Amino acid sequence: MTTRQMSDVELAGQPAAYWTGVAYEALIAFTRARQAEKGYTQPQFWLLRNLSANDISSDGRGMTLTELREAMVSYIRPEDDLAVEAEALLERGWLTSDTENRLWLTEEGEQARVDLARNAPAIRAALHEGIEDADYVTTVKVLQRLIRNAGGAGSLRLGS
Repeated sequence: MTTRQMSDVELAGQPAAYWTGVAYEALIAFTRARQAEKGYTQPQFWLLRNLSANDISSDGRGMTLTELREAMVSYIRPEDDLAVEAEALLERGWLTSDTENRLWLTEEGEQARVDLARNAPAIRAALHEGIEDADYVTTVKVLQRLIRNAGGAGSLRLGS
């Protein structure tokens, strides 16, 4: 399939919702494929991050799956099964569970989180190839303005 190059005038008339949706799906698929190559899933990484006092968690307290789903509501995808993902992390020894079904990060899990986070710069570099930082900043600012214009949330919580 060949893609016709659009003029700037044609691009200016394109629906932002379409292009942001296409971009979102492509970026998520790319990120998840790179993570899978390294032996983990994006939801597993999010679980580790949300349970780490050195990352998203403010206190490192254990959380139930329901609490974790609520914490990830702005970025978890409908197909993400946190129970299955948590089970895999329990089997690896990266999480433990208590009698109240709260999940806790182990020392091994914290080290895994640190190790897995080291993959992010390479993923970002691949996605940003050929894009100047100034162009990226402009794009994000435009997206933020579109979000505000649509009455959306002013601040976004990032999950990576």
